[in-house]
Amino acid sequence: MNSAFKKSQSLSLFSDKLFYKIGEVSKMLNVEAYVLRYWESEFPFIKPQRSGSGQRMYTKEDVDMLIEIKKLLYDEKYTIDGVRKRFQRNYSEASETEPTSSSSLNLSGQNSQIVMPDNVNILEYIKKRLREISNIL
Repeated sequence: MNSAFKKSQSLSLFSDKLFYKIGEVSKMLNVEAYVLRYWESEFPFIKPQRSGSGQRMYTKEDVDMLIEIKKLLYDEKYTIDGVRKRFQRNYSEASETEPTSSSSLNLSGQNSQIVMPDNVNILEYIKKRLREISNIL
C-alpha cells in the first residue's frame, strides 16, 4: 500500500471487530454496497470471506484496501485500471523488500501440504485460515 496512506487513520474509523458486513463497510466508506461488489469484480485482491449464509465478511485489511481504493478513485482521480496498476506496483515493490516464504507449508507428521501464494506471511495465512474455520463453526 502507499506509504502515505496512514493505517492508523483508517483503523480509527471503525471498532475492533474481526469481520464487517457489507452494509457496515458501505456506511464507513460512504459508498453504496453495489460499488463494493463492483470493486470486488475489478480488483482481484479484494476477496471478502463468506459467512455460512453467504454474506460478505470483510477483514480490517480488506477495509484498509477499500479505503485506499476509494481515495485513489475519488480524491486522486485514478481510473480503475490505474488503481489496479498502482496496487500491482506496490505489491511487487513490497515483495522485493520482504524475504520470500516457501510456496508450501509441510505439516509435520502428515503427508499433506498447504499450498499458499508466494510471498505470504505464514502466520498471517494461518491466522486467516483459523478465522475462516471459526466463522464456519
